[in-house]
Amino acid sequence: MNFKSKKLVILILLAAVVGFIIYDSTSQPNVGDLKGNFKEVAIYRNENNTGPIVRIYAVSVEGQVWEEMQKYGDLMPYTKYGRTTVYFFDASKAAPSKLAATEPHFDGAFNANCVAVYERDQNGGVTFKKSLSDSTRH
Repeated sequence: MNFKSKKLVILILLAAVVGFIIYDSTSQPNVGDLKGNFKEVAIYRNENNTGPIVRIYAVSVEGQVWEEMQKYGDLMPYTKYGRTTVYFFDASKAAPSKLAATEPHFDGAFNANCVAVYERDQNGGVTFKKSLSDSTRH
């Protein structure tokens, strides 16, 4: 192999690697790919940047797409030793527009409209709870 053909092979390999990186980074799953027409209606994030970061989301969803809700929660930002909580509300009913740092994170009037809760704790453990029949838990 002469110098020109080696250079061409290296250039083709480099272009293939760059092409794969671009394809892989743009084809990652995102919230828009999920069924259920998810819409964030309220977000809370504590201002503590030196300790555990707490993220709380209130999200409206159309239908009871439980697996999609779990996937939505998995796609939400999470910080090691932090906590991420996502409350899912029936889109045809009222949902809170404001969340608080401490429990209860929203007004109890919305409890009946909360259909599920996704939580990722400080150790990365995930809990997903359907809450249609349990209006005391939100």
